[in-house]
Amino acid sequence: MHQRRKSGRLTLLTTVLLLGFASAQKVVQLAYCSVAENHLRMDCKYALPAESPEAFCKFTQGERLLDTTFPDEEQHAPFRNRAKVRLFPGNICRLLFKNLPVGKSNFTCNIKQGDSATATKTSVVEKKLLLPCSAWSVLFPSCSGLLPTLTTLPLLLEVHRL
Repeated sequence: MHQRRKSGRLTLLTTVLLLGFASAQKVVQLAYCSVAENHLRMDCKYALPAESPEAFCKFTQGERLLDTTFPDEEQHAPFRNRAKVRLFPGNICRLLFKNLPVGKSNFTCNIKQGDSATATKTSVVEKKLLLPCSAWSVLFPSCSGLLPTLTTLPLLLEVHRL
């Protein structure tokens, strides 16, 4: 009897924890591209539970705050003229970052809703590998070899018909 009661409590605790995790917000994808030679656009796609209040978003590099939609946080001074964060329909938080430095840079998207834990996702951007923004680079951010394949496929099919 004591063992069954202990097992029931463990099952109840596990169920409550799983439901808590299932209902929390999460970052689904980070997609990035260049909007100009030295400017980065990073889209942070996130998921929220149904009928939830609006989420807040911020982008960071380590402890430095690039920009945020949180009303109580202030942007790190060196980034005031370089970084801008905005929320878009479809649960997208977009960072526009001017003058991307040469080399690799880490960018972290942070999504927070109400009193729940913050959901984060980090991506490393290497300036020399950054693709220009287009529908393809946003849809397939990490498939740089896919774009040339898809664009040359019709040409290859035409050659085969001849």
